[in-house]
Amino acid sequence: MSQPGEETKQDRFNIRGGFEEFVFRLKKNWRAALVGALLSAAAGWALLTPMGLKLVQWSYDLPFRVRGVVYPTEAALVYMDEQSHLELKQPFDRPWNRSLHAQLLDRLTAQHVRGVVFDIVFSGPGADPKADEEFAKAIKNNGKVILAADYRSGGYGGSATSKTAKKFDPPYDPFYDAADGRCGSDFVYPDGDQEVRRHLPADPDNDNFTSEGWAAASMLDAAITGNVSNKYVPFYINYYGPSGTLPNVSFYKALESAEIATNFFTDKMVFVGARLFTKYSGERKDEYPTPFSYKNPDTPFTGGVEIQATAFLNLLRNERLIRLPVAVELPLIVLCGALAGFGLTLLRPMASSLAALALAFSAAVINYVMFIHFHLWFAWEIIVLAQLPMAWAFSVAVNSVQLYVEKQKVEQSLSLYLSPKLVKKFAKDPKLLKPGAEKQLLTILFSDIASFTNISEGMDSDELARRMNDYFQMAVHNCIHATDGTVVKYIGDAIFAFWNAPDLQSDHSFRACEAALRFRDQPAQFMNGRELITRIGLHTGVANVGNFGSQTRVDYTALGENINLASRMEGLNKYLGTRVLITSDTQRVAGPKIITRFLGLFRLKGFEKAVGVHELTGRVEQEAESRELRERFAGALAALAAKDFAAAEAAFHRVLEISPKDGPSTFYLDQIEDLRVTALPADWKGEITLKEK
Repeated sequence: MSQPGEETKQDRFNIRGGFEEFVFRLKKNWRAALVGALLSAAAGWALLTPMGLKLVQWSYDLPFRVRGVVYPTEAALVYMDEQSHLELKQPFDRPWNRSLHAQLLDRLTAQHVRGVVFDIVFSGPGADPKADEEFAKAIKNNGKVILAADYRSGGYGGSATSKTAKKFDPPYDPFYDAADGRCGSDFVYPDGDQEVRRHLPADPDNDNFTSEGWAAASMLDAAITGNVSNKYVPFYINYYGPSGTLPNVSFYKALESAEIATNFFTDKMVFVGARLFTKYSGERKDEYPTPFSYKNPDTPFTGGVEIQATAFLNLLRNERLIRLPVAVELPLIVLCGALAGFGLTLLRPMASSLAALALAFSAAVINYVMFIHFHLWFAWEIIVLAQLPMAWAFSVAVNSVQLYVEKQKVEQSLSLYLSPKLVKKFAKDPKLLKPGAEKQLLTILFSDIASFTNISEGMDSDELARRMNDYFQMAVHNCIHATDGTVVKYIGDAIFAFWNAPDLQSDHSFRACEAALRFRDQPAQFMNGRELITRIGLHTGVANVGNFGSQTRVDYTALGENINLASRMEGLNKYLGTRVLITSDTQRVAGPKIITRFLGLFRLKGFEKAVGVHELTGRVEQEAESRELRERFAGALAALAAKDFAAAEAAFHRVLEISPKDGPSTFYLDQIEDLRVTALPADWKGEITLKEK
């Protein structure tokens, strides 16, 4: 189990690694991040104009869906609905008999209502003068009646800030006088989609004329009306629910006390108006969509009288919605866009996607908290539906281009080391590019051109480069990559390669031997008039393979004593006069697919243990070609190991009879002269010690 101190170290390591990754990507992508920041910030600025009106409207509408319905009890509605028309036998195309309004008002007065707002324009005398007298008397007796007046601004659909000419149509004088001049505008300000979002309590051009909602709130001495300047501040309506949410009753039922509770209207502000019609036949219905229209798709509209009652409740309960001032909202959205555009560009696609979702959720939550607890809102949908998607798309595009370029660079880099088949495979494997190593059984190859220094001496540098490029092309393409080997590096004229990494190969030793035989069998290449002879050493053993290097540069390579042993094998060719030498470890793993000649045991510089060395002579189908040579040499080697130097000398001469230029035989003949005068240990088995590489 990890100790607390160890966990802290790991945490610090993870934090440091994450910070280093961030700094690396910042240095790499800061220019692109600035572009992303400018694009997202500009998008926010542009969408705060009429261009982004729909996103602004959604920013207002959507929080209502999350909050749900609220049920205020301070107001009630009396609807002049279709059923009331029928029950009370009132015409649809003319004003109602005003004695009905008088009866209703008397009942409301008896129930001790806090006030009554008629969202009905009584613009002139009615058909029955007696009914007008009754209604005026009922208004006077109640003492808290507010009458509607038409206040038209540039025709239907005018904006709350329109400067066009306005016309004030006051109520019928007897009613106006009976109400002590209390009246309010029945005008609402629908947006282009006909939804009423804003409410204007008063018009600065006419201090004496206010909305029905403000007039009702003022009559009840609502706290917000104590500051006169508040009536000039437009606000957004805080809807409580879909149409019918506020307590309501049909007009005809309100006249019959048996139909409703005796205290239904008590201590409430009552709004009276039409549910379907405030005007008459052929005129527009006073109904509008609201943020809750989705709840009742069959009857999605809310009457103007309910909108006026909602505005009144907002003022009475101090629940009006205020949009953040432009001086705050504009910098907020521009800054959010800039930070999102900059930050997301510095992240990889998956992290960028998660961060964008988190930021979108945060913007929605912040707006909702402001909406619920502070009755504030801002155009957060511009951030969620425009700036963040733009920043995310830009981030993905930038990173995708970078990944493509990096992939091309990786493939180009890998093509120097791997065969085309492996390049395609490992270009998709990001682990290959990460620092670190693991132990892996490899077959290692070192090659070198014999006497290269003397051959290249005095050559023109351009000609030397061209010849060497031709040589390496042949060596890598025809030999190493053809057997799916990995070229680790070029060391002057030498090549370091291995098999079984990064791709596992069950026959890696045979592949390496096949590559060496391909080297040997290539058409002769000449440089400066001399043939290039490649000497190769192979060894199979475990090494640490992976990416090694500094923080700024790593190389895919292998380290360990087995790498050095393969290099010693290549160098041993110089002493034995051979071209391809392999260790017993490679010979044993390669198995019967290759033909080798055992050359004896050698104790190489830097290694205490003697190594069995074999000459790679050919493929299995070439076995007969070297059989006699191998048999004669094996007999000579056995005599040497038995310390019968005379027999060994004779045997090596018999090898030279069939192969006059046999390097190993010549080498041993030279060694026998020294061995005869050397005190050999009793357990000596023919090992030869080399003091040089």
